[in-house]
Amino acid sequence: MKFTLTQADNGRFETWRHQARQALQAQITPEQIEWRLAGQDEMLWSTMNETDLTQCPPVRTQITLRPSTLKLLEDVIRHRDPDRFTLAYRLAWRSQAEPNLMAIKTDSDVVRAYRMQHQVRRDAHKMKAFLRFREHLSPAGDRRQFLAWFEPEHHILEVVAPFFTARFADMDWVILTPRGSIAWDGTSSSISLELCAQPAISDDMDALWLTYYESIFNPARIKTKAMRAEMPKRYWKNLPEASAIPHLLATAEARVLAMAQQTSGEAPAFHQRLTERQAQPVDIGSDAIDLPSLRHDLTACRRCALHCHATQTVPGTGLDHARLMIIGEQPGDQEDLKGTPFVGPAGQVLNAAMRHTGLDRQSAYLTNAVKHFKFAPRGKRRIHQTPTAHEVDACRWWLRQEIAIVKPSLIVTLGATALKSLANQTLAQSRGRLTIMENGTARLATIHPSYLLRLPDAERRQSEEARFHADLQQASKWLRDHATRDFAGAEA
Repeated sequence: MKFTLTQADNGRFETWRHQARQALQAQITPEQIEWRLAGQDEMLWSTMNETDLTQCPPVRTQITLRPSTLKLLEDVIRHRDPDRFTLAYRLAWRSQAEPNLMAIKTDSDVVRAYRMQHQVRRDAHKMKAFLRFREHLSPAGDRRQFLAWFEPEHHILEVVAPFFTARFADMDWVILTPRGSIAWDGTSSSISLELCAQPAISDDMDALWLTYYESIFNPARIKTKAMRAEMPKRYWKNLPEASAIPHLLATAEARVLAMAQQTSGEAPAFHQRLTERQAQPVDIGSDAIDLPSLRHDLTACRRCALHCHATQTVPGTGLDHARLMIIGEQPGDQEDLKGTPFVGPAGQVLNAAMRHTGLDRQSAYLTNAVKHFKFAPRGKRRIHQTPTAHEVDACRWWLRQEIAIVKPSLIVTLGATALKSLANQTLAQSRGRLTIMENGTARLATIHPSYLLRLPDAERRQSEEARFHADLQQASKWLRDHATRDFAGAEA
């Protein structure tokens, strides 16, 4: 006995699934069913329609299909191939006896189904990539109205609708296609399977987009085959930039030659400095007896690998016998170029804090635990990286000499790295606490001012800035209270 089952050409999986379940329960083989699209001529030998299926007594009530198999069949039904219903039912029928059928990648039915699934998913991807909205003026409401036209190969509207409603939720829009439409009104989306005609739509953004596209088009990276593979010509007619593509391809070779003949621009400022420094001889002497000697020896420092990329060492600066020494982590980009500590953004924060708390930068000695700038390149920018324990240990030799020469009464460490260079303690343990070191010098730990620059929340930044000022105020008070005494070996 033959059965003829009719399906609308709309890709609705549930309609096919309902009929297929009834047929499977009635043990109707794939050879007994003729699946046809609505509107096709009736077959003279058809003896039963869809209504008659419900009259077939079920032989088996339990139909089992794995979720992955159902998903594959759903994509197959969305394909435009008129034979898709027959293939899907044959796979469902065979899966009852062969649960692992979909894992047999050499089976002709399975291969064909996966190929159809790939084509459906690729079609959905292309719709997400190549669909263009144009603004459509509407007198109703305050929200902007947009229209779009796309010509999908397969029945994918239900697949792409969640993407567009999530991506463009802040505007009202309608996507028209020859297979139906999707509409979004700011609250809910609706899908209609009524066929649409292509509307005449355009807006002022087309010209702006075309200008932008031409400006970013790189003629030196043209791969025509790859372009056509990713953006087949059938999509071109609905893309604003399509009109410019032939001209851009035709002039690509000439533009590449013109680019090659252009004079190269100057290298970043640090490049020349780095070249000059690497040409300097290596000559590190013994412990220095004064700051000028120490600065001279520092220029040839090779104690760790950081010297390979920084433009120069950045020694401390300030009075030879300053009562206050401030130690930061390492030079930044501006410090590396100028050879002076705390001249960049963090230095500006420190200067303001010192003025606010009565500390005089001109009377202090400022230096860093690490003398070379450690960074990661990001295009033409150099992004700060925290020094390792090995790099801090290598530079401790220089810091020890600075402390021995300056002989400060009080050392303020800024940040965890600076504290680690003097003591094996965490910043949380030591912040705001005055401590006397073995050589009799007082030490106070606080945060690095760059921490304040990284705080995105204004209220949090204000709170942390007040706490930073309180730490420096404590240092200022200590210096005033101990202005005339010798504190070697004294307790805080």
